[in-house]
Amino acid sequence: MNNQEYRLDRTHFKKQTFQEADMQYGYWQSKSLVERLQAAYYLISVAYNFDLQNPPRMDRTAFSMRKHTC
Repeated sequence: MNNQEYRLDRTHFKKQTFQEADMQYGYWQSKSLVERLQAAYYLISVAYNFDLQNPPRMDRTAFSMRKHTC
């Protein structure tokens, strides 16, 4: 995925009317599931400040597994 494909303008936020919000909803519903997931992944990378090509690894020490006996 190309980083230039989506851009987040942090200075441009405004209140929306219900009609404008509905238009945004319609826009994203017209996109494929893959396109929506790519956009969401990009926004997550911006929010958590990580590179899309080199995401952080999951800390597996925070999880444990055990076998359940019946």
